[in-house]
Amino acid sequence: MSPMSPMSPMSPMTAARGGDGVGPERLDRIEVTGIRAWGHHGVLEAETQLGQQFLADVTLHLSTAPAGSTDALSRTVNYAEVAHAVHEELTGGPYALVETLAERIARRILTDTGHPLVRRVGIRIHKPAAPVGLPVGDVTVRIERDAAPVDAVLALGTNLGDRAQHLHDALELLAATDGIDVEWSGPVLETAPVGGPADQGAFLNSAIGVRTGLGPFALLEAAHRAEHAARRERLVRWGPRTLDVDLITYGDWTSQDEILTVPHPRAHLRAFVLAPWHAARPDAELPGHGRIAALRETAEDRDGLRPGPEIEGYGIS
Repeated sequence: MSPMSPMSPMSPMTAARGGDGVGPERLDRIEVTGIRAWGHHGVLEAETQLGQQFLADVTLHLSTAPAGSTDALSRTVNYAEVAHAVHEELTGGPYALVETLAERIARRILTDTGHPLVRRVGIRIHKPAAPVGLPVGDVTVRIERDAAPVDAVLALGTNLGDRAQHLHDALELLAATDGIDVEWSGPVLETAPVGGPADQGAFLNSAIGVRTGLGPFALLEAAHRAEHAARRERLVRWGPRTLDVDLITYGDWTSQDEILTVPHPRAHLRAFVLAPWHAARPDAELPGHGRIAALRETAEDRDGLRPGPEIEGYGIS
């Protein structure tokens, strides 16, 4: 399968290169500050009845490189949507504690508005009129929270050079990448080529499941690094290749980005992806298409599969 891999008006905001990240993914920052709303949060009855002004500052940690290099909104977070979501939380509730309000905002950004590109979020809530009984300039609660790891599926294939070595090295490289934990690997199958030139050799194919803290574009970059290490050249579409690593699924996230389409748009038709995946995870489903067991039985290339060589690291459920 050919690989698929690798933006909104801003006010007020800054984008800064961060020094922290998850593994090889260097996270940048988008900051939206001074989001104001009248809320009714507090432990005193007067606070919940009369309300007071709250302010929120939000720091979104993500890689802005995919968007910055292409000027594509789909490859970054829409901070206008984030600001509106924060405003809704500030005016919602009410909550007795500002800590609860901060947690609610962080969870909403990481699981909804900023998912899955935002990998960490910083929230600072200001309660300038907090009734502390003394003259103070401000009371703030500041938290940072990380996005939960995501389960993803990658498909690997090769039909040039030392095919077994290519698969071995790719799995080893991916498993050694910070932010990627290999959870399972399907068996290696030898398969007839699907599409492309008619005279190319048979493929060795497999699939692996990973649990990752990387964003989808960073995970795709890791796949491309494995291809590059195998000296992959993109000369002919669906042509012979030393290594092909495709991102098939990334949690339940869907994307129609021209370079990163998830789920992979042809995975439901390819037995050489479905069969090794099914061998490791027989109850798995491909988002939008149903159970892979049923998809495997109807794939046109299912009769072209045969057992491949045993390669260290593959066939581990």
